[in-house]
Amino acid sequence: MEVSEAFGQVLRKHRKAANLSQEYLALHCELDRTYIGLLERAQRQPSISTIFSICKVLEVQPHILIKEVEELIK
Repeated sequence: MEVSEAFGQVLRKHRKAANLSQEYLALHCELDRTYIGLLERAQRQPSISTIFSICKVLEVQPHILIKEVEELIK
């Protein structure tokens, strides 16, 4: 599994667990809603600052997201 695909799966899992729409997450991260969809579909890769912004809204520490991505790509 590619890193971008794993990140997309982890992002979607945490977003849905937080019961947030792509639009809500994007709005509170100051991102475009379509960008969240692109991340979840592994069509874009986020910058480190974007990861931190997303994690803040999801109330998940960035290292948790990264660890889950790492576990998926192993």
